[in-house]
Amino acid sequence: MCCLAALLLTTGCQTATSLKKKSKKAAAVNTEPPHGENWNEAGSVSLPTSVGTRNSYSSVNVSLPFIALTFDDGPHPVNTPRLLDILKERNVKATFYVVATNAKAHPEIMRRIIAEGHEIGNHTVTHGDLTKMSNDQVRKELRDSHTAIVSTTGVAPRTMRPPYGAITSSQKSWIRNEFGYPAILWSVDPEDWKRPGSSVVASRLVSGAKPGGILLVHDIHAPTIDAMPSAIDQLLAKGLQFVTVTQLIAMENKG
Repeated sequence: MCCLAALLLTTGCQTATSLKKKSKKAAAVNTEPPHGENWNEAGSVSLPTSVGTRNSYSSVNVSLPFIALTFDDGPHPVNTPRLLDILKERNVKATFYVVATNAKAHPEIMRRIIAEGHEIGNHTVTHGDLTKMSNDQVRKELRDSHTAIVSTTGVAPRTMRPPYGAITSSQKSWIRNEFGYPAILWSVDPEDWKRPGSSVVASRLVSGAKPGGILLVHDIHAPTIDAMPSAIDQLLAKGLQFVTVTQLIAMENKG
């Protein structure tokens, strides 16, 4: 995990020696990682976070092998807990762009997402096309969703994802100014919502992932959850490490 150690040294948040000690401690608590070397060591350390300076990100300019796995439209009462089990087994941290109606319906899942070290982002209340709304309508969508997330978790979202990826440059600018949110898009979309099959979803994620990439999937679809063990394990085997969106942004331009 020399790349992770190098990143931690450049950010000053941990030395390679203390990383090794922390990894050993984690192994003592959790027993041996189930996947041997294919283990997300980035999930064992406290990495810096940032919302950056840009109005929008579809990927982040990094030279180290880090990616962000993101899940939209949940939480789902069955799929999301199953997904969280898969992520926990592999020590993978992800980012969940939740719809406020689902967040309010499943506060216990929201709290579990936060408790297990994942990140939650704002994905509006109604999942409507922002480009077809007035500015005041967009403000209400984001404000009400923000409030729902805070009321269920006690943690404020720091980024937003526009439903369908539909957002104008003007909207990106004033949303950043008023809410502090960068709009988070993606670099890999396996189109899991078309239900092409779990093996196809996994293959598309693995083939499309590159350092700095932001991967889009949806935890409301059971076949997507079925695809996650294979996809994650293959990506780990390629040497990629998983971090949250704000952790990835904090790595921008770091060598």
